[in-house]
Amino acid sequence: MFGKHKIAIDKDLWEKIQVLAGVAGYSSPDEFVLHALEKQVAEFAAAESDEEIRKKLRGLGYIS
Repeated sequence: MFGKHKIAIDKDLWEKIQVLAGVAGYSSPDEFVLHALEKQVAEFAAAESDEEIRKKLRGLGYIS
């Protein structure tokens, strides 16, 4: 179903994810993270152009 990809997540952030996943009713922190990433990617995938993606990333503070 899923490939075996690994990312490093800061311990403090992971602890927050665990709490949020439980409160929100996710079956696991992994499911919560996957849903959050899918939601974010879908927002950018809906962009009409690379410039629109850059504008969204600037608005979120990811790039300047």
